[in-house]
Amino acid sequence: MTFKTPDLCDEFEAELGKTVRVVAPMFQRYGGRTTFSGQIVTLKIFEDNSLVREAFAENGKGKVLVIDGGGSMRCALVGDQLAILAHKNGWEGVVVYGCIRDSVDINGIDIGVRALNTHPQKSIKKGVGDRDIAVTFGGVTFNSGEFLYADDDGVLVSVKSLC
Repeated sequence: MTFKTPDLCDEFEAELGKTVRVVAPMFQRYGGRTTFSGQIVTLKIFEDNSLVREAFAENGKGKVLVIDGGGSMRCALVGDQLAILAHKNGWEGVVVYGCIRDSVDINGIDIGVRALNTHPQKSIKKGVGDRDIAVTFGGVTFNSGEFLYADDDGVLVSVKSLC
């Protein structure tokens, strides 16, 4: 599937702010895939990436993991081993409202990654968090089952598939 987020914004201009939402430009681009899209699966966690590993261990074909990490800049929620696991299980990409690590290695993996920044420290692992609940950051609420589109120009969320 090929798309450009500016073209999607133009095509669905009447729906902007309603069924199609534009995420604030706050993310850095990582991963070997610059453009990605898929159905959203949400996680709400804080400095504990146990649920990320559980999600990436599942079949992710056609899916994007959206992680609300509370915007924490104190540890990483995704590293190279999790990115490898996600790629192996077919995930299209991940959006992290928090940090990643091993960015050079992740850049060589065919998966789309957006994150606030990098941090060398790993997270704790207590298995705490929520899955498939509405999460809000970047001026947008993300719901599991909706669709995410990301490219070099930005990130869009839509209640329906746009292409």
